[in-house]
Formats: sequence, structure tokens, C-alpha cells
Amino acid sequence: MSKVSFIQEEMAQRNEKAVIGFWIYLMTDCVLFASLFATYAVLHKNTYGGPGSKDIFNLPYVLVETLILLTSSFSAGIATYSAYLYKKAQTVIFLIITIVLGLTFLIMELSEFSHLIRIGDSFRRSGFLSSYFALVGTHGMHILFGLIALSVLVCQIMIKGLNRNVLRRINLISMFWHFLDVVWIFIFTIVYLMGVIK
Repeated sequence: MSKVSFIQEEMAQRNEKAVIGFWIYLMTDCVLFASLFATYAVLHKNTYGGPGSKDIFNLPYVLVETLILLTSSFSAGIATYSAYLYKKAQTVIFLIITIVLGLTFLIMELSEFSHLIRIGDSFRRSGFLSSYFALVGTHGMHILFGLIALSVLVCQIMIKGLNRNVLRRINLISMFWHFLDVVWIFIFTIVYLMGVIK
């Protein structure tokens, strides 16, 4: 075996290990969110005389949040596709669009939390609000980490270009971002939509 083919095989194995490791991480995140959903399911009727989901949720506002996050997932997908076509400028543009949309979503979520706290409906008020803040807040924290990772990735592309390591990172971060979108669809359906309909 030549030295070049040995190095290529070693890099392929390292890439495979990174992908498997990332899938394992995503599965642990699934367990985390499953436990938060279970907690919410148990506590969502424990309002302790305070407001319930129908009283505090603004469905049109949350629908706009959802559309923004789903659009960011689409732009992340285009960025990944562009990266594999080695279109550096297009990749950077769509990653920046993803960051802007993700940041807009996060600001809207924080604004919703801020409003609830300001009117006295913080996580301390009831079991329902505690579980709501824990579930949605954990998702928001993941969005923040994703935005940091995307920003670092844009800097790496600008400095290093679209090499093999950068392509792997784009793929992994894109997977993470799509995972957060799937989690949000469950949050939108179970927490907001079912909360307003019931």
C-alpha cells in the first residue's frame, strides 16, 4: 500500500468515526428532548391557578417563528449542496442566510420569554410554565450553540476554503440544524398547537 492511499484510508476512517460519533450525540439529544417532552406532558395541566396554554400562547407569532426556522433549514441544505459542488461564495452566502434566520428565530423566542416574565408568568409560577420554559428554552439554547458553530464554520471556509475537514463539518452542523428543526416541529405541534386547540 502506498503512503498516499494509506493516508486517504486513514482520513476516510476518521471521517466515518466523526459521523458515527455525531449520530450518537444526536441520539443522546433525542433522549434529552424526549424526557423534556415527557415532563411537559405530565405538568402541562398543573397551572396552580395561573394561566394555561390558551391564555399565553400567540399562535400566529409562533407560526412566523416556525416558518423562519424551516426556511433556515432549507438554506442550510442549499449551503451543504453548494459546498459539495465546491462553490465557496454560494456556500458562505447561504450559511450567512441560515445564521440570520436562526438569529431572528432566537430573538423572537427570547422576546416571547421576556414578555411572559414581564407580565408575571415566569417559570416559577406553575409546573406548566416550568416545563414549558425548560423544553422551549433548551431548544433555544441548542439554536444558540448551532449559531456559534455556523459562525465559526463561515470563518473556517473563508480562511481554509472547502477542504475535506470543512466539508465534513458542514455536513455535521447541517445535520444538527435539521435535527433542531424536527424538534421544533414537535414543539410547535405538541406544545403550541395542541395547547391552543384543547
